[in-house]
Amino acid sequence: MSETAAPVTTTPVTTTPVTAGSATPRRRRARIALRGVQILLALFYGIASALPKLIGHPSAAESFADIGWGSTGMYVIGALELAGAVALLIPVLQSVAATALAGLMVGAFIVSLTALDGENAATPLVLLVPLALIAWARRDSHAELLRLVRRRG
Repeated sequence: MSETAAPVTTTPVTTTPVTAGSATPRRRRARIALRGVQILLALFYGIASALPKLIGHPSAAESFADIGWGSTGMYVIGALELAGAVALLIPVLQSVAATALAGLMVGAFIVSLTALDGENAATPLVLLVPLALIAWARRDSHAELLRLVRRRG
């Protein structure tokens, strides 16, 4: 008896590349969670941090007087924080905003250590972590922003 083997046929496995419209459920959840963090940070910077400075709340005025920056420094920092809070919510600006706010937090940490004897020095460090995550995760928006700026110029 002779053995005959049937030809083996294989079907090619096709994979679809993951694009923005066809993200996996895990990526989609991560994007949503990151957007939630951005919204929470924007609310924090806009309401809890910038607003007291911009309305001249006594606690903010006292802190800036202790540093020696006065009301001008308080209003400038408040305006920067508010601008960063708004920019965190604009897709093309989100990475730049997170980077700028992270820089502001590095400055706040240094000022807390040097001028305020370490009082609340951990707060800027805690805020630095999600800001760095947003800046890294949304880094593609840098290229898009650069493209928009070059097109205008």
